[in-house]
Amino acid sequence: MTTTRDLPELIVSLYRDSLGDDTLDADSDFFESNGDSLAAFQITAGLQDALGIEVSVALVFAYPSPADLAAVLASDRQDLP
Repeated sequence: MTTTRDLPELIVSLYRDSLGDDTLDADSDFFESNGDSLAAFQITAGLQDALGIEVSVALVFAYPSPADLAAVLASDRQDLP
């Protein structure tokens, strides 16, 4: 089970896999890391699998760093410990 504390790590891992860059961290910017719509779909699909919720691709574009995206998802998911 993914917790609020684990969420940034999960998203960083998805960014690294989708963007093919193992140097990315929680503050990396999706756009500066050459993110595109395919990578955004891969990230949201990974989040949906891990969290069991629907995650809009628009969230990746609106909150382009893993830290920002994690904060938004955590605030939306009050049931995460």
